[in-house]
Amino acid sequence: MEDIAGQPTPATPVPVAADQSVRLRVNGVDHDLTLDPRATLLDTLRERLGLTGTKKGCDRGECGACTVEVNGRRINACMTLALAHDGDEIATIEGLARGLQLHPVQAAFIAHDAFQCGYCTPGQIMSAVACIREGHATSQDEIREWMSGNICRCSCYPQIVAAVHAAAGHA
Repeated sequence: MEDIAGQPTPATPVPVAADQSVRLRVNGVDHDLTLDPRATLLDTLRERLGLTGTKKGCDRGECGACTVEVNGRRINACMTLALAHDGDEIATIEGLARGLQLHPVQAAFIAHDAFQCGYCTPGQIMSAVACIREGHATSQDEIREWMSGNICRCSCYPQIVAAVHAAAGHA
């Protein structure tokens, strides 16, 4: 922009909102944090809590690599602000196993070789757990439909569907 004399006008600084406090309950553990209000849930999980199982893929909610559960509902963690989840119950891939005992979906992914590079696997598994819990794993076609928000660049889709089907008790 220019003033009336044609000289550039200095940019008006944009005020940045002050950091805010939030309590996130992640995998059964409360975390009291002070965050930039622009921090996504994904970045908070990875950078502030060190839970790097949740992956940053597209960062636009298109690939599903960042799938987590919030209050029992699967979401893309890259598409939501952490502050929006004050007091919410958040589950990540790190919270599925019980010690050395894998969650049935994790065990099925191994048994069915449902991964190659493994990058999408945490999001696929979190989505699969929700898919089964929601009752959307009664057929392979239904599994494909309800897992369609999770992309696998290695094309392990047949193995992923087989693993979800097996974990749902339909093998």
